[in-house]
Amino acid sequence: MKYWLYLAAKLLLSIGVVLGLEAALCAVYPAPPKPLPGYPPVKSLFLYDMPFTFLVFGTWLIGAGLFFLAFWDQRRRCRTCLRKLIMPVQRGSWGNMVVFGRPQTEWICAFGHGTLNTEDLQITGRQFPEWQPHDDDIWKELESVEQAQK
Repeated sequence: MKYWLYLAAKLLLSIGVVLGLEAALCAVYPAPPKPLPGYPPVKSLFLYDMPFTFLVFGTWLIGAGLFFLAFWDQRRRCRTCLRKLIMPVQRGSWGNMVVFGRPQTEWICAFGHGTLNTEDLQITGRQFPEWQPHDDDIWKELESVEQAQK
């Protein structure tokens, strides 16, 4: 739940930045001229004044970039503590897929909350990353390997 709230907060911050830029643009840009007699007044310069229209389009392009960055950053975050995942490990093989499996990258949370497996090869369509949570006791797996070796 915290993972999705963090994404929602980043998206709301992006919306706030875009609306703030647009409000600043409207405040700084000169007011529309008074209309000639018999013509309706222009309430907004959007689509009537070309430089203003391009500045608004640029503002919304910045907003699209902020949305992209919010989602791009969210992809490789721990679902529990929201820290960046570290230590990418390459698994599989490009040349020997039958023997070693398809190539994938595994990312791990530094505090042992889980791992994220992302497929490097998309044969059968888009495959989404798979998050595998781990127990709170990160040493349990290492202890079981040590006992098995004895």
